[in-house]
Amino acid sequence: MTYAARTDHLQAEGAYFVLAKAQALEAEGKDIIHLEIGQPDIDTFESVAQAGIDAILDGRTRYNPPAGIPDLRRAIADDVGKRIGVSVELERVVISPGAKPNLFFPTLAIVEPGDEVLYPDPGFPSYAAMIGVAGGVPVPVPLVEAKNFSFDLDVFDDLISSRCRLIILNSPGNPTGGVIPSSDLEHIAKRAIEHDCWVITDEIYSRIHYLEDEVPSIYSLPGMDARTILVDGFSKTYAMTGWRLGYGVMPPELARRVMLLATHAYGCTAHFTQFAGLEALHGTEAQVQEMRSRYQRRRDRLVSGLNELPGVSCELPKGAFYAFPNIQSTGVSSSLLADRILQEAGVALLPGTAFGAGGEGFLRLSYATSMDQIEVALERLAVFLAGLI
Repeated sequence: MTYAARTDHLQAEGAYFVLAKAQALEAEGKDIIHLEIGQPDIDTFESVAQAGIDAILDGRTRYNPPAGIPDLRRAIADDVGKRIGVSVELERVVISPGAKPNLFFPTLAIVEPGDEVLYPDPGFPSYAAMIGVAGGVPVPVPLVEAKNFSFDLDVFDDLISSRCRLIILNSPGNPTGGVIPSSDLEHIAKRAIEHDCWVITDEIYSRIHYLEDEVPSIYSLPGMDARTILVDGFSKTYAMTGWRLGYGVMPPELARRVMLLATHAYGCTAHFTQFAGLEALHGTEAQVQEMRSRYQRRRDRLVSGLNELPGVSCELPKGAFYAFPNIQSTGVSSSLLADRILQEAGVALLPGTAFGAGGEGFLRLSYATSMDQIEVALERLAVFLAGLI
């Protein structure tokens, strides 16, 4: 049998690959510290879970509009508009099972075969995957460690051209935890308008940050609401990874096309999860703040500990729940070092190259785990690196 070439480039996400290896070692009796998976270590907030349960008991288990129920779309429009400081109409909001469809479907609706798409390197693996499926040409833009992993704007300016159809941003970023500053967003927006490019801004970690003000969004800049797709969801902020609830905010005509893709792909998002989403937006602000404070304490301890290790240096991430330490001084490749740390130290983490060639020389560690686990991981890493360096 033969298969369509559009899937030939697809690969599993590195986190799931390392998780499987770690679980195999656990099955052999080895104790493993899990820092590979980007998943909150707490259960879904009780009030949110109860809202979902109540919705099931109330019969909210049927088909609903492909774009989502109006009450949740309106609540999302109000929430996004309040946070980024612009007016957002309900017609711009498309709800999806997880955030990924609102990355994938706009790309399918925008990118023609041969169009170039600029995206961050290192970056979330689904970006390159969806560009390839759409027939686009992936053009990685390096992130600069000294700029808290924002774009190298000189390289960006060299790469963008009339062939560019779409620019993908991620802030706060996975795997780096970097936040793109307003000045860089203004530069990118200017170039996007000059070259008539669309922009996808992946803001799934927008509520998990360690700044005094909100994370800046390119969507809010003048003229950008006409060419930007803002993607977010409930997985990270509200510990709802398994509920599969996300959304996109985009121009109404694009929203109509994405809704049609949704109609023919999955029909609609589960009804009851959307009522849980309403409760998350309306009733959990104090819990979100507490969770963010917990992440910040873990971040500070992990980064401080990493910077005490031989051959390791780590910038302080401004968002998300990942540390992205530089391990170039060890003289060992990212993939080999990550595998040896798993096998010899019992710490599961990811090589930077799981996120693109630009991740060589780095590792990604998730601190969405307990402080006790972080302390044990640092102890094991110290012993391992002392014998390596």
